Amino acid sequence: MNHPEPLRVGLIGAGGIAGVHAPAWHSLGADLVVHSLHGGDALAQQYGASTAASLDDLWPQVDVVDIITPTATHAEIALAAIAAGKHVVCEKPLARTAAQAQQIVDSARNAGVRLFPAHVVRYFPAYAAAYAAVQAGRIGQVAVSRFRRMSAAPAAPWFFDEAVSGGIVMDQMIHDLDQAAWISGAVTEVFARSITRADDGVRTASATVTLTHSSGAISHVYGVWGHAHLPFSSSFEIAGSEGVLRHDSARDDAVRLALPPTPEVGGYLPAVDVSTSPYTAEIEDFVRVIRAGGSAQVSGNDGVTAVRLAEAANESIRTGAVVALSATFDAAPAEAEEAHR
Repeated sequence: MNHPEPLRVGLIGAGGIAGVHAPAWHSLGADLVVHSLHGGDALAQQYGASTAASLDDLWPQVDVVDIITPTATHAEIALAAIAAGKHVVCEKPLARTAAQAQQIVDSARNAGVRLFPAHVVRYFPAYAAAYAAVQAGRIGQVAVSRFRRMSAAPAAPWFFDEAVSGGIVMDQMIHDLDQAAWISGAVTEVFARSITRADDGVRTASATVTLTHSSGAISHVYGVWGHAHLPFSSSFEIAGSEGVLRHDSARDDAVRLALPPTPEVGGYLPAVDVSTSPYTAEIEDFVRVIRAGGSAQVSGNDGVTAVRLAEAANESIRTGAVVALSATFDAAPAEAEEAHR
């Protein structure tokens, strides 16, 4: 039996999210090359990877790049990778603005390379099962959905600089904005509110976003960046004309504690094991498509849609007004994205 050659993968960035991307690629036998302004040598040593001193040095060594750098750098790096003929995996959000995200999608299509926004929540079993149940008509017509996501606030200051990260809405809540659009379809109106606080030098944030879908469904999305010992948790409730789907990641805990920070509690990311990690499942899906063609669970167009929703929510927060979206604002169907392949 012939085994495919290992993919040559360039991991760009070595921050916190590298702790789930790098082991996923490693577990799939990829030949990793790391390029990062900080921490690249240590990450490469941990996973038996090599390093590249610059992007120009990286391009000839790889077939695929995985961009896990701060949000404001995504567009520039993705466009450079596409110009170099590389397939692109890019952490969410695909770009800081919807215009940039659309440019990335168009460039990948024109260059004939694959583009995968890393909306990993689509690969968490509970969320994937909910989507499948809705698609199968198990709960009838979706009417109201509620999504919640809470974690310790990220430590790096750039997350709280909206010009760089888009704030909690663009960085954290984009996961559930994507879920809302995935479950209930195109959005026509967005209304949002947000609060950011700094108590004793500790910054926290929360936001709530209400989406009105063209189907008539309503989605409520709530996100929190909290104190350092706040455990990661997420939940959803999707109510339809014939039933309700519920999930709460915290409900498995017999006792819930919120104690002062120690290395064992709190967290910005959910705890995962590489063998069952949704991040590994996500990358396996992308590898399958790169090797065999077809469509992944998430497309470049989905990445654009999520950024547009987050932009609209941030606009509503700034203005206090409901933001109307054209019924045609969604990017072209994923099938069009694959038409040239």
